[in-house]
Amino acid sequence: MRLARTLLALPAAAAILFAVPSAAFADESVHVQLDALNKSGASGTATLTAMSDGDLKISIRSRGLVPNSPHAQHLHGSTSGMDFHCPDMSADKDGNGFVSTEEGVPMYGDIFVSLTTKGDISKASGLAVDRMPTADAKGNLSYERTIAAADLPKGTIEHLKDLHIVEHGIDANHNGKYDMDALGESTLAKSAGLKGIPEEATDPAVCGMVSGAAAGSVPVGGVATGDGSTSHDSTPMYGLGGLALLGAAGAFLARRRLSRQS
Repeated sequence: MRLARTLLALPAAAAILFAVPSAAFADESVHVQLDALNKSGASGTATLTAMSDGDLKISIRSRGLVPNSPHAQHLHGSTSGMDFHCPDMSADKDGNGFVSTEEGVPMYGDIFVSLTTKGDISKASGLAVDRMPTADAKGNLSYERTIAAADLPKGTIEHLKDLHIVEHGIDANHNGKYDMDALGESTLAKSAGLKGIPEEATDPAVCGMVSGAAAGSVPVGGVATGDGSTSHDSTPMYGLGGLALLGAAGAFLARRRLSRQS
């Protein structure tokens, strides 16, 4: 009789267990170390949290960036199996000692999500510096945003391990601002017929990616010299990155912002 009662109770217990979605669909977070590119001296950390409702929460803390200046930042990479990763100095094809945006793109990929402070997150906002975070007077940058599931590109959460973070903007001549004295005009902007944008403003400053973080899956990209690695809170999950910094409207905004600072 006791055994019969126990067996009868099992379906009810199972129903209660599966009726609690948080038990199976808890928020999942990964941490990313952002390491310097282009001798920027910058570094930072990022936490990406895939929320149980499909939203993506992003938190970034960086230091050593160009002070009082906007820093374009993005998730770069692909969800289609491409081998993207953070570059090392072998990407410096013109031998000027710095990896430009164009030189870095083949390694870290196109912009997947523009990490703006508000509004559009597509790659069309890649240089929307009026909506990018600005480093404070000490070069520290703090960024927090939760992007709704409906606004994320298809496959973002499922392939987060294949993406990585890049923040742009360096101070090659160490004078505390973007100018053309060290690296000249941005070749990226010039290629679009735009003038007056310093190369310093568009060159990448830090990059970080998740290595070996996906449960049941191996990350697409390898880990190149100068990129980051991660530690995990719970079940391993994801990773980050990419670039394609141009759009006429965004570049115009960058030019106008930089001219006000000079």
